[in-house]
Amino acid sequence: MFSLERMRALHALATHGTVAAAATALHLTPSGVSQQLGKLEREAGQRLLEPRGRGVRLTTAGHVLARHAERILAQVEQARVDLELLREDVTGTVRVGAIPTTLHALLPPALALLRDRHQGLEVALEEGEAEETLPRIVAGGLDVAVLDSWEHRPAVVPPTTSRTTLLHDVADLALPASHRLAHRKVVDLAEVDDIPWIGWSAGSGCLDWLAHVLRHHGAGARISCAIGNYPTQLALVAGNVGAAVVPRLGRDSVPDGVRVLATRPALNRVIYAVTRSEDDERGVVRACVDALTAASERFGNLV
Repeated sequence: MFSLERMRALHALATHGTVAAAATALHLTPSGVSQQLGKLEREAGQRLLEPRGRGVRLTTAGHVLARHAERILAQVEQARVDLELLREDVTGTVRVGAIPTTLHALLPPALALLRDRHQGLEVALEEGEAEETLPRIVAGGLDVAVLDSWEHRPAVVPPTTSRTTLLHDVADLALPASHRLAHRKVVDLAEVDDIPWIGWSAGSGCLDWLAHVLRHHGAGARISCAIGNYPTQLALVAGNVGAAVVPRLGRDSVPDGVRVLATRPALNRVIYAVTRSEDDERGVVRACVDALTAASERFGNLV
């Protein structure tokens, strides 16, 4: 088995080029580094060094072992960081703002997992679209924002923040079962020109996104309803009030009288957890993002 201290000496020599420079980096004497390298050669059973002028250089075996040493030392350092985070007292309150579809589907299993892992941690949870939660992340009013970014209108994430991809989602077209296109499997959005649209709440980014998508793809019908939850939107579709686009993450069941079809083009989005970059390694923040990531894996591939 190779000693970590001896692997560290080899890595320092490979990085700095000379025994003297490696000794300076390790806060050792040159003779101390030479002794460590000599013992490592005996452990390896091969020559790791060969003379070069007044110094030494790595042999082929030395270069191979030095590359392994770099990876091993990096893993050891990451293990140290992870253990330090576990020792941190993950208590207090983590403040989370999340878009409605994730409040309904993703946050319950994530918060259950977080409670199981860290019983001393409390969660302050509130609903909010990206345009509401991102400024509060930057200002320090929230610790974690769960938001979406649509392919046709991506969210602008401030440079002082970090984002973690949680899952990929897609929105489907919901039509009344009696609509002329309801028998289809895939529908061009531009074809839906004879029925009003049902969108998200007035003034929301989701409503703006829908209006943008309809304009972009030549769907001329108007948005006649602004409703802040997808079950109600689907109920209105079932009542022949209009058409809607509903993300798969936000859809538990489809009521009678509604047909769900894929759209051409597909309406894709990514769900992110956004934090302040300076807070990424805070115990409560990392614990929350880790729980969100683990819960997201249960949904598999929605696209």
